[in-house]
Amino acid sequence: MGRTGDAVGVGIIGAGNISDQYLQNLTRFPDVRVLAIGDLLPERARAQAEAYGVPRAGGVDVVLDDPDIAVVVNLTIPAAHVAVSEAIIRAGKHVWTEKPLGVSREEASRLLLTAEAAGRRIGAAPDTVLGPGVQTAKRAIARGDIGRPLFGQTTFQWQGPEIFHPNPAFLYAKGAGPLLDMGPYYVSTLVHVFGPVAAVAALGLQGAPTRRVQVGELAGQEFPVEIPSTLSVLLDFEGGGQAQSLYSTDSPLVRQGSVEITGTEGTITIPDPNTFGGPITITRPLARHFVPPEPVEQEIVDVAQEGVLAGRGIGLLDMVRSIADDRPHVATGEFAYHVLDTLLSIEEAAEQRRFVEVASTLDQIGALSADFDPFAAT
Repeated sequence: MGRTGDAVGVGIIGAGNISDQYLQNLTRFPDVRVLAIGDLLPERARAQAEAYGVPRAGGVDVVLDDPDIAVVVNLTIPAAHVAVSEAIIRAGKHVWTEKPLGVSREEASRLLLTAEAAGRRIGAAPDTVLGPGVQTAKRAIARGDIGRPLFGQTTFQWQGPEIFHPNPAFLYAKGAGPLLDMGPYYVSTLVHVFGPVAAVAALGLQGAPTRRVQVGELAGQEFPVEIPSTLSVLLDFEGGGQAQSLYSTDSPLVRQGSVEITGTEGTITIPDPNTFGGPITITRPLARHFVPPEPVEQEIVDVAQEGVLAGRGIGLLDMVRSIADDRPHVATGEFAYHVLDTLLSIEEAAEQRRFVEVASTLDQIGALSADFDPFAAT
């Protein structure tokens, strides 16, 4: 594995908006060192390199040809994820890719086979679900703090990314939309809690056939909407649990990050899966003596968050440490493939207005320990 001193060499391909969040953290983790940034717009890569003290920058080849880089972070647009990840593997490097793993089952499956044949690892976002928020809640559920998990409810609704993103068209293209863009956070959280998804049902609609950029140099420019902008979803899990989810970029009312898991002995509220931590509470059942119209009083228990709060990049860091220890990492390509398979099945269910079986499954789902510390040198 490529190293500089005691740190593993990391490169980044894609210097767009999301790169700031990765660079803010990866440049602080002592187990890795960002050595190069590449982008189709070399000047954009150089600007990010200068901002974060990265020694080399330019086109994509600056990253692929660097022998000191062992792992490359793929931050390109969804439609390019697989092609770029395959190029990284051909260069002899491991891959951490932003979500989704790909935009079709065929290309994502091919990517996993390519990595396996080359002896290289694939890790995939979101790693927000590896943060102290979701992982603490996962441990609480596994302990039986809410009894047997029965069902989940998640909500993501707002006006859409065109109100802040300077070039949002790709977020309404095939492979994105509220489902493929935000669904990975919620589906990944639910799979961590309930296990693999067995079947899905969904209804979808399109609020408008075109959207208009509202900020930046492209403000006023219209672009087409290629995907459903609102979906109502049902999930049926192999282990018997169920969940219902709403994904929408058509709502003036903002309601994001809502994740609730109800069990036989309580309902646990999980922090926004697009963040790494936050308050966790368990609401207990009503007292047996409650008689309407008496005031409703329920016991609400705070769950102490366990672990060190960091940010994007902890999934890559876990993968780097796992390679060194010769053990599986948590955010595997297989996990990302099951999430993608589930999301594409939801698209198909919405198109066909019926239940769709999810073909893929998972043998095991990893977890981070409560003592995982990104800022410790290991």
